[in-house]
Amino acid sequence: MNFLAHLHLAHLADSSLPGNLLADFVRGNPANLYPDDVVAGIHMHRRIDVLTDNLPEVKIAREWFRPHTRRVAPITLDVMWDHFVSRHWAQLSPDLPLSEFIRYAHSQVATILPDSPPRFINLNHYLWSERWMERYRDMAFIQNVLNGMASRRPRLDALRDSWQDLDEHYAELETLFWHFYPQMMAQARAKAL
Repeated sequence: MNFLAHLHLAHLADSSLPGNLLADFVRGNPANLYPDDVVAGIHMHRRIDVLTDNLPEVKIAREWFRPHTRRVAPITLDVMWDHFVSRHWAQLSPDLPLSEFIRYAHSQVATILPDSPPRFINLNHYLWSERWMERYRDMAFIQNVLNGMASRRPRLDALRDSWQDLDEHYAELETLFWHFYPQMMAQARAKAL
């Protein structure tokens, strides 16, 4: 899961949206670094990452990547799941328009920015002003995201080529998404994530 899915699941679970978004920028034990609700959100994000990586559907999807892109498949798939969340938002959350949810999420996350790591502050500047989560529904934007990640981290250059794997298996990936994501939503509502 990437930004939008983590925020969505956190919202359904009444968990800290700031903590769930911040998690990738915090190493080790976050206790005593942030308020308890933010720490709980960080831990929820980490549990979701472990759960997602071990889902049978995700393991199947990784096999669709070519040998030279397979090692970046987890990153590519996290971005792709956000594409499907954004694209199908009206079905997933019919009572809350995506634009309204994003405004709400932004207002929640903004509360922790003054005490956040610089890299997280920088991400937030672009995430909200450039409307990334709304633009995730556009596959051309997904390609730009993967290219941008590859540009910032040369070790991840294979992300550029992973676009072809997504394009080739788009329909199958969408089917897998519908197999597992509604179940994760139900787990979030039941506070079981």
